[in-house]
Amino acid sequence: MTYEGILERALRAVDVCVWQGTQCFFAEQISLLEKGKVLLPAEGEGRNAVYAALKGWEVHAFDFSQTGRDKALQLAKEYEVNIAYQLIDVDGFEPSDSYHAIGLIYGHFAGSERKQLFEKLANALLPGGHIIIEVFSKNQLGRESGGPKSQDLLYSREEIKDLLPNLDFMVLEEMKIDLNEGANHQGEAAVIRALATKRTW
Repeated sequence: MTYEGILERALRAVDVCVWQGTQCFFAEQISLLEKGKVLLPAEGEGRNAVYAALKGWEVHAFDFSQTGRDKALQLAKEYEVNIAYQLIDVDGFEPSDSYHAIGLIYGHFAGSERKQLFEKLANALLPGGHIIIEVFSKNQLGRESGGPKSQDLLYSREEIKDLLPNLDFMVLEEMKIDLNEGANHQGEAAVIRALATKRTW
């Protein structure tokens, strides 16, 4: 199958935001950016990674879950794209490359691990590069639509801004969205979406 045929198969008859569960905000933003290298931490089963690869990005991802990595690589094989996917956790992640974009999509960490991850991501981002974030907000606690059950693992707008002091935010908003991503992620959810650019000075 040709590249064009694979892409058509992936996207035909469906909105970009629902292909294989690709996150809507990530899909919208990555499609608008100039292609290059993208890093996807805590990538899980690889839907965002494969979507980015289909759009022409060089994709690097990591997660601690062997099952998630196996599913991601199987999905990449099905759609005939390559993704570089490491089996590591935050402690094991030491960026050896620089990236034009980073997508942190429902990556929930607390305390020193969160601070460590965001510092590493900011350092790995090229000047002028973009970070795309979608996470559950603290107002998600108590809802039945999924997400962590601890405030420490949820985010506020102020926390995200403080974690990325050398980036300028074009988008930083809390909103309610409707999730439809399997039995454990159904219904109205409170999320934070952010798009920020690393300063060039």
